[in-house]
Amino acid sequence: MTTPEAFAGLPGAPSPGGMPLGPESLLWRIAGDLRAAVPGGATGLLQLMYPPLGTAVAEESGFFDDPFGRIWRSVPQIWATIFEPDGADRARRIRDLHLNIKGVDSAGHRFHALDPETFWWAHATFTWHMFRTAELFFPPGMLAPADLERLYRETVTWYERYGVTTRPVPPDYGSFQDAFAAFCAERLELTPPAARCIQIARTEGVGAVPFVPAFVIRMNRPILRPFGTLVAIGCLPEPVRDRFGIEWSAGEQRRFDRMATTIRVMLRPLPRRVNRWTLLTAMRIIGAKTRGERYRPHPLE
Repeated sequence: MTTPEAFAGLPGAPSPGGMPLGPESLLWRIAGDLRAAVPGGATGLLQLMYPPLGTAVAEESGFFDDPFGRIWRSVPQIWATIFEPDGADRARRIRDLHLNIKGVDSAGHRFHALDPETFWWAHATFTWHMFRTAELFFPPGMLAPADLERLYRETVTWYERYGVTTRPVPPDYGSFQDAFAAFCAERLELTPPAARCIQIARTEGVGAVPFVPAFVIRMNRPILRPFGTLVAIGCLPEPVRDRFGIEWSAGEQRRFDRMATTIRVMLRPLPRRVNRWTLLTAMRIIGAKTRGERYRPHPLE
């Protein structure tokens, strides 16, 4: 039988040490901002490009039948691990949902969802997500050099809530950047689920949204499809686009830059408290709507 303890407290490099999370933390400021929703498609692609995660998603989450369902089921739970008072308990419940997700990935290697490197990469994409959000959609210079290290250490605190080994966690932000770049250059692949997501972004756009009537999505698809392309592909790290030959024209880059500027200008005057309340309320509504559809693990073996 696989147990959570099998993946907790493994020996290795010491944790870099986190910083407290709360209303004044940088992680709360960025993750609790509507702008944090924009790079979500790119974050999902980076996860799907890692063969163990891509295979697990394709086989365990009904991905090809409902590509967007995983997002609506998962993201509210993950964000709750940051903001809710019982965030650590929620994080451990998420961890335990992965106890029996295992198999052989698209590269022919055996995997378990709680393998230290696999579980860390899933979180590393969310760490990258926070820095990418600030870089692209907040005012330039929003994060001073000292803030980069502070934000990184806050994401370490976030990771520690899952109760798994911190052995793969880089010791500082510079080391994280190096590890992330190496992973993108050496470990990622254009897996079938990732290729399918890119196809969706190019040809179909946004699918069903739990609290939005289907006819509204259909009516606005001509607008949503190009927006989906820009955010899903435009937010990706350029080396990843180049490595896999993902189409991205100079014209698309100009449209992406205009979109990013528009987002910065439109949301900057919104009071932070209103901004956070709007995002987290939407997360709670989505979470309530999808509660009955969340992944249920197989009985423990």
